[in-house]
This record gives sequence, structure tokens and C-alpha cells, in this order.
Amino acid sequence: MPLGLILGLGRAMRRKRTSSLDILHPKRAPRNYYKGNNCKSTGFHTNKGGYVVVQEKLPIYVVPDLTDFKLKPYVSQCALNAKTTENAGALN
Repeated sequence: MPLGLILGLGRAMRRKRTSSLDILHPKRAPRNYYKGNNCKSTGFHTNKGGYVVVQEKLPIYVVPDLTDFKLKPYVSQCALNAKTTENAGALN
């Protein structure tokens, strides 16, 4: 058997990449290729180099009214072990 046929069979039996994300990346692509990071555009570029933001493409965040909410938005990383009357019975 010729050596080239054996090497060709060995290459064919190798495992292929399962992830399609690894197939094309900027180091192996053309110079102007930019893969990006899955961000959606919020508008479009104009011919004169400007950018127009389209209001329909902007994300809309629905935030509930937190005026009478008991908890604070900040949690300290150096929290102290404080016992209250509600938690004292549950810990014992």
C-alpha cells in the first residue's frame, strides 16, 4: 500500500471539531473579519460616518416600584452576624 493512502485514511479518521464557533476566528479569517460578541446593534451607520440610534432597537427594562421595599439594594461583603428576634428562634 502506498504511504499516502495510509496517511489519508488516518487523517479522515481523526475527530472533527464539534463546535461551530471554533471553526472561524479572527486569526484564521480575512483581515477585515470581526466576529463580535453576540451584541445586537442599536442603530445603523450613515454614509458620512455618523451613527443613528433607532428607538425600536433599544432594550426596554421593566422595573417594579420599590418605594416601600424593606431590603436595601446594596449588600456588604463584610456582613456581620446579627441576630434579630425573627431569626433567633429559627437558628436554635
